Parts: sequence; structure tokens; C-alpha cells
Amino acid sequence: MDTFQVIILALIQGLTEFLPISSSAHLILPAQLLGWQDQGLSFDVAVNTGSFLAVVMYFRRELLSMFTAWTGSIVTRKQTQESKLAWWIILATIPAVIIGFSAKGFIETHFRSIEVIAVTTIVFGLLLWWADKMQREGLNEFQVGWKKALVIGIAQAMALIPGTSRSGATITAALMLGLSREAAARFSFLMSVPVSLGAAILVTKDLLSSGQVIDYQALGLGVVVSFIAAYICIHYFLKIISKMGMTPFVIYRLALGAVLCGVIFL
Repeated sequence: MDTFQVIILALIQGLTEFLPISSSAHLILPAQLLGWQDQGLSFDVAVNTGSFLAVVMYFRRELLSMFTAWTGSIVTRKQTQESKLAWWIILATIPAVIIGFSAKGFIETHFRSIEVIAVTTIVFGLLLWWADKMQREGLNEFQVGWKKALVIGIAQAMALIPGTSRSGATITAALMLGLSREAAARFSFLMSVPVSLGAAILVTKDLLSSGQVIDYQALGLGVVVSFIAAYICIHYFLKIISKMGMTPFVIYRLALGAVLCGVIFL
């Protein structure tokens, strides 16, 4: 890849990873629509590492507090709201791990197409719109409970299908279960930490066994651009949704889905 492609793809990853519009779909589309070569495993590792570091840095205080409380709960068996939240995040990660291991190959073989992305972009966009309009209770992330956490985790596992959007699916489920917009987004972002870490480890393992030639300069640029874009995205997304809700992202998903349908049928 040339420098321009590295920057564009890293920006796409950083900006779409935490927005409810599907980063996997947007990373597939340049190759589908522009004829770009697949970016390869090494670049996937780099840009995912950048967005992972961004969410860890942004929520560093919350994550440190949760980790400290969680380890303390193991020793003392006393639960605080932070330790409970940590346990719920762990529970919510399990469905994605199970389905990821069992169905990853099938999904990559059968669902990485522009037709699938068009359908999932529209369908899950409409579900996000409905969930946002129906949201009433306004629970915070410390009121999730293990049952709601498990349901949100199942929604996260569905996002293995390109076009679904991990953040979109989890925020939609959280809104349906009564969380406020801000709490739904925060819970979704915190859920991304173990999933992103696990995915990075697995892809790195695949990379090391693939014998692929690594362009370290391109990878370094990808990490930096993805980190900056993701950090800014998280910050402003949390501000936007409190005022505008999910409507802008729903409109974007429907417009993108319509464009993709045009590409397919015209």
C-alpha cells in the first residue's frame, strides 16, 4: 500500500470502530469499490491496535478502577459497583469468543460481500433507529446486571457479520434494555477492550505463522493515525449522542445502504 491508502484505511478504522456504522464493512468497501488490494493481516493488527490503545487511554481511569475492584473482589469476595461492572463486561465477552472461534471461517467465506453489507447496514440501521426512539428508562452502566450484559454480549457476537457494527449492535441492544444513550455507548466502548485485545492476539498469531512481509513504516503510521482518529471519535461521539441521539448515524447507514444497493443492481 502507498502512504495515501495507509492514511485513508487507518482513518476509516479509527473513525468507524466506535461509531455505530461498522468498521469491518468500511474496510472491505475500498477493495470492493475502488479495486484496492487487501490490506493484509499486518495492517489489520496495526489499525486495530491503534483503536484499542485509544479506548484504553480514553477510559484509563474507569478501567483502572474496574480492574482494581475486580481483583479485590476475587480476594475478598466483596463486590462494589465497579467490580460488578467488570464481571458483566467479562460475561458479555463470552458469546463473541464462542461464536468467533466456531464460526469465524464460515463468516469470512460467506458474508464478506457487498450484498451482505448492504442488507445488514440497512436492517441494523433501522433497528438502531427504533431502539433510540423507544428508549425510556435511562439506566446507567452500573445498573446493567448479568442478564442484560449477556444479551448485549450476544448482540456483540452478531457483529461478526460485516455491516452489522459491533458498537451499533451493542448500543442498540443496550437501548432496548433501558440504558441511556450515554450509558449504552460507554458500556459498548468498555466491552470493546477485551474483544479488541483478544482479536489483536489472534490476528498477531496468524500473522506470525503466515510468513507475510511486514512494512513497519506503514504499520507505524497506521497505528498513529488510527489512534488519533479513534480517540477524537470517542470524545465527540459521547457529546453528540446526548444532544442529537442516533439519528445522524441511522441516516448515514440508510444512505450508505441505498448507495450499495445502487452499485449492486445498476
